[in-house]
Amino acid sequence: MTSPRTGSRVAGGIAIAFGVLTLVSGGTTLLGALDMGAVVAFVLWFNTGAGLAYVVAGIGLWLGRHWAFPLSLAIFAATLLVFAGFGFHVARGGAFEMRTVLAMALRSAVWGGIAIVAWRMRDHERCRTG
Repeated sequence: MTSPRTGSRVAGGIAIAFGVLTLVSGGTTLLGALDMGAVVAFVLWFNTGAGLAYVVAGIGLWLGRHWAFPLSLAIFAATLLVFAGFGFHVARGGAFEMRTVLAMALRSAVWGGIAIVAWRMRDHERCRTG
């Protein structure tokens, strides 16, 4: 079984890599270097901005900081809210790309998993320190 410390480092590495890729993809799209088709602007802006939060949360997880859990949970919750807003946009007949549905589902799943790892790390640290 993996120790909570190892799990938090793996989750932190994933979060950092995910964040860097998100910043590159979102940034190049916002700058017009990539044509992504029917872009939903608020989703693109959120994801690009969240990329920075991903990196910060990843560093916190890697270093075993207690604030990594609330930040990871906030990222997860915000992602779900934006995903719901995107769903509302689609339900109202707004243009979209299917890859956005898949990307938001992936982001939700990844950050749900990272938040669970951060929660377990926090609980483990609390048990160790009293």
